[in-house]
Amino acid sequence: MPAVRKVARAATALAIIGFSLLASQTAYAGRGKYGENGDGANTGANANDDGTLSVTAGGVVFDRSKNGSGTSTGALTSSTSWTPPPCWYAPKYTPEQLQKTLEPIWEAESTGYEWDAAQRKKYNADDEEKGFNKDKTGKGYWWDSYVDKSYPPGWDSCDKGPFWVDTGDAPPAEYENAVTPEVLAELAYNEIRVPGTKVTLAPAEATKVNLPTWAWLDGAAFKPVSVTATVPAINVSATATAEPVSLKIEPGTADAVTYPASGVCEINNGRIGEPYAKGKADETPACGVKYLRSSGDATFPLRATVTWEIHWTGTDGAGGDLPDGNFGATQDVVVQEIQAVNR
Repeated sequence: MPAVRKVARAATALAIIGFSLLASQTAYAGRGKYGENGDGANTGANANDDGTLSVTAGGVVFDRSKNGSGTSTGALTSSTSWTPPPCWYAPKYTPEQLQKTLEPIWEAESTGYEWDAAQRKKYNADDEEKGFNKDKTGKGYWWDSYVDKSYPPGWDSCDKGPFWVDTGDAPPAEYENAVTPEVLAELAYNEIRVPGTKVTLAPAEATKVNLPTWAWLDGAAFKPVSVTATVPAINVSATATAEPVSLKIEPGTADAVTYPASGVCEINNGRIGEPYAKGKADETPACGVKYLRSSGDATFPLRATVTWEIHWTGTDGAGGDLPDGNFGATQDVVVQEIQAVNR
């Protein structure tokens, strides 16, 4: 008998997890062109043709209209081990919607009599007036889990079933990643896109051994970008803003020196590096590289990585910093020997 009870408890635990993940996967399957999820209580908004405004992606509306633009934009990688939430809790059901979601599951009897009975009791399902908190309609929502559409590690960790939150109340502290301004800022971080980092070099076509090569980025492209995440149902939002602070040059070979020696070019007056101009051939570039040998018949893979500082502000007046983000790209550089002229 003890073994039977252990099996029953295990089955019940699996059923709890299974329901929550089923809800998350069902929500994921319903996403549209821009990653929308129409389930739940959130109101909709029209998406722009370029997808800068996304409707209810995982219970959250993302305004990307102030994001980086262009064909070479990309997502940031955290400079630390921190990563944005792989799953979160947000308003998902009105009382009637939750009833319509759960009752077919119970009627199918796929989760067992004991489980179904316990769930009916939990949601007071047999009370036609107060079941599923119908008497609180318009005064709150049932919250449930959503998952990041890329299914990163930990996407299945939000495995608790639906829970009720009255309008104006904070979600219970026991639910990690239940949306707050800070959690929304972390989700917005994941939606930030920054410009590509192909640097302009001088000389442009090919550089020479022992000749300083100037490197810089288009100052007009490297300005702060931001994404705002909002849960309209509860009128909570947060904006995450990324600002470029430095460019790191990695020459692609040990036989090279960088300017400055660290290879890190700090942003200065809104500009990263300095464009080469006629008459500066004898000057040391503020940002650049000098190759000490030829690339031969091949090229050197120069990598340029921009570091972006991230800060956020929320509707409750709170704010702070999130880990720096990096975004880089590699470009091929031809390095030739200087040809001597014999007379």
